[in-house]
Amino acid sequence: MKFLWPMYLWLLLLIPLLVGGYLLLLRRHRRAVRFSDLGLVKEALSGRQFRRHIPPLLFLLAMLVMLLAVSRPTALITLPSNQRTIIMAIDVSLSMRASDVQPSRIVAAQTAAKAFIQDLPTDMRVGIVTFAGTASVAQAPTQNREDLIAAIDRFDLQRHTAIGSGIIVSLATLFPDAGFDIESAMPRGPGSRAATRSAPIESAPKAEKKAFTPVAPGSYSSAAIVLLTDGRRTTGPLPVDAARMAADRGVRVFTVGFGSAAGASVNTDGYSMFMAFDEETLKIIADVTRAEYFHASSAEGLKKVYDTLNNKFSMEKTETEVSALFAAFAALLALAAGLLSLLWYHRVD
Repeated sequence: MKFLWPMYLWLLLLIPLLVGGYLLLLRRHRRAVRFSDLGLVKEALSGRQFRRHIPPLLFLLAMLVMLLAVSRPTALITLPSNQRTIIMAIDVSLSMRASDVQPSRIVAAQTAAKAFIQDLPTDMRVGIVTFAGTASVAQAPTQNREDLIAAIDRFDLQRHTAIGSGIIVSLATLFPDAGFDIESAMPRGPGSRAATRSAPIESAPKAEKKAFTPVAPGSYSSAAIVLLTDGRRTTGPLPVDAARMAADRGVRVFTVGFGSAAGASVNTDGYSMFMAFDEETLKIIADVTRAEYFHASSAEGLKKVYDTLNNKFSMEKTETEVSALFAAFAALLALAAGLLSLLWYHRVD
């Protein structure tokens, strides 16, 4: 537990003073009492004699809790998330045809993505970005689940894997007025050396038109990106540079590595091509943006990953001020003290 106004905790020193004052009153009261026989002594030691201390004790606890409330306590509480926009950046490269995940990687990914979207809170907006050799918005953020499902059904597999482009287009979708230069973030041509060996984003001329002030990574709580890919970058901007762009805007990028960690082979135009799996880059992306990395090696594993993400987006732990709860509890204690005093002694001590 933390306190927004910790300087007021000094007021807790009043509690020992109140206890001392009450004990002093008891001592004076005992000195004034004269016992004429053993019966009065037994009565003084009875439960009734102890009961008279309960109302003052409750009042003392009420004062303690109220003084804590004045210091504005906060607690880590699980509340409905205020993340209201999710961008799903999904790999649609040809390697997604691999059948190491039955019936194929792309079909399993589509099925799990649909279930994920259907289980999200209805007021949450979801957008879909697809990336292969380039990246594009398959569906702008919307609450219409039918439009999202239709966009997932329209996936068209293409050559190459531009993970960095997928992240940048996702950011441009979240911040349409930020002035992202999407063209300079895209490969110059399919498979060209210039594209494959793309320089870091920071060195690209006029990558962003509008200046902005970087924020703490992971601090933007209104949106997040879910990046799903089964391979490694073969073209486009460096994924880590794109992740830094997301981190500077406080956007978390949750990464999902889908497929076998050992990689897989895919037949393309009569040729068998090995698709490597760059798990380390996905971990770095998640770490840079203060998110998490998940690995799903099967359709069922992917569904479990999405279930976990769904819980994170639906509910999240937030540092919340609980002064009102403390004040309400203090009021109940004070009320109980007064009622018991009236009930037992027909007066308020």
